[in-house]
Amino acid sequence: MGRARRAPVPVIPSPGSPAHARATDLRDGPAWKDAPYPVLVLDADGTVADLNPAARHVLADHRGEEEGAPRDGVPAWLADAHRGLTGGAGVPVTAAPAAGEIADRYFEARPGPVADGSATWWLVDATGRREAERSLLSARRQAEVRAMVSSTLLSSLNVPRCAEVATQTASEHLADAALLVLPPVGRRYAVTHAVRGGPAVHTSRLVDPRDVPGLAEALQGYPPVPARWIDPATLPEWVVPADFDGAVGSVIVAPLPGHGVPAGALVLLRSSTEQAFTPDEEDFARLFAARAGTALSAARLYSEQSAITATLMRELLPPTLENVHGVDYAGRYRAASDHERIGGDFYDVHSGADASRETFVVLGDVAGKGLEAAVLTGKIRNTLHALVPLASDHEQVLTLLNGALLSSHHTRFATLVLACVRREDDGRVRLRLTSAGHMPPLLVRADGRVEEAATHGTLVGALPSISVRTAEEWLAPGETCLLYTDGITEARGGPLGDELFGEHRLRQALRECAGMPGEAVVERVQMLAAQWLGTGNHDDMATVAISAPRTARR
Repeated sequence: MGRARRAPVPVIPSPGSPAHARATDLRDGPAWKDAPYPVLVLDADGTVADLNPAARHVLADHRGEEEGAPRDGVPAWLADAHRGLTGGAGVPVTAAPAAGEIADRYFEARPGPVADGSATWWLVDATGRREAERSLLSARRQAEVRAMVSSTLLSSLNVPRCAEVATQTASEHLADAALLVLPPVGRRYAVTHAVRGGPAVHTSRLVDPRDVPGLAEALQGYPPVPARWIDPATLPEWVVPADFDGAVGSVIVAPLPGHGVPAGALVLLRSSTEQAFTPDEEDFARLFAARAGTALSAARLYSEQSAITATLMRELLPPTLENVHGVDYAGRYRAASDHERIGGDFYDVHSGADASRETFVVLGDVAGKGLEAAVLTGKIRNTLHALVPLASDHEQVLTLLNGALLSSHHTRFATLVLACVRREDDGRVRLRLTSAGHMPPLLVRADGRVEEAATHGTLVGALPSISVRTAEEWLAPGETCLLYTDGITEARGGPLGDELFGEHRLRQALRECAGMPGEAVVERVQMLAAQWLGTGNHDDMATVAISAPRTARR
């Protein structure tokens, strides 16, 4: 094309002008005949004055095909460009090129001036470049859609939300409407559909996927059926959204691959007024379906794991405490990590038979923290729950628990405090307290004194046998017994950041809690320990308050 620009522009004498040598005739020059580009010379009224063999070959297939074309086959876009170029009064030297199609090829026409309003047009075949530009634009658009799909779909771990985003994105960028079918639950299928420009709609349908060509196979993870094999007229009514505009002209059914199992199927619909899906669009639709399937599968796995975790959490989290058999109970728990809800500290209150009116209270601390400690915590709590009928004999309960822990694969140990609580008719509360390697409970008297229960013993899960001492204490109305773990006393912080909260600060705090309800006592202890910590690291913290009410409750 560069050589064509540097070639001298031939001049054709206009009618009536003085005769020139025939060397000025384009058809006589070797450059004219051998030029690799089609060259046409159009006179002032757009008629072909001359053309080279290459131009004659190009125009041969064009003659008579274009409505309104001149008799000599000049395409309308070139004739219009020539008329606008000459304007009936000469040719500008710098003129913008024209472009258009000739016999399914795309040409750029570059003008050169000649005398008397005639112009020479050099045609350059730009079909390949145009297709390359279109392919590049399509690839860029697909890359943008893939990036948007990945970031949008993977930003949500909710299955219905993922289905909404997938159908809305597909209807906006791939088709006129999209339908997403999830694997069945029983005999019903969760279906989400969206029409371009509209919201996604969720439904649950009792359908037969075999009614849609390729849908049953896609739901089982088989390769997709080519769009040209699907007759849109055979689609059942439930596949086409009610607000779909016009009849369905083309259909794509693509599987949604998941993590080991199919995540569903994607159905794309295009109206009969639009162009049918091309092979490139089918390939892009399958790639889109793969991204959507990955996101849906991840969301489903997350939902299943969340449900399992929530079920286990309900069993591992400490219970909510209240009044049992006329005695008030209050508890507070804080895990070592703020992003975790469970750990190695625990407490339980087991209500005995109504005839005995005795309650079995347990507070414990498993060595370690986090999920591994919580697993052993669950086992200890379940074992103690099974031993509730033997709760009156603390030593026997601890011996059986010690044997159970030693026979398991766990290498961790635990410290415990057991309490049997009973309210007497005179309003006092009788306590039998046993410590197994744990700090003794503290008794908050009505006059502000803080006393330590006279109990001690060996921890469980470490030695072949245990040795414990049980203490009997009494609570007058308004008095409280506090059970706590070492996460309170060993909270490290303070002004310098490395001092333990310590038992003396705990006792001082309890002196100020004389006469307060148990709920207020545990709240204040946890608050003071948290303030002492600041933003530092800490162990699990658990506190349980056993209080004798000032007045009798129904």
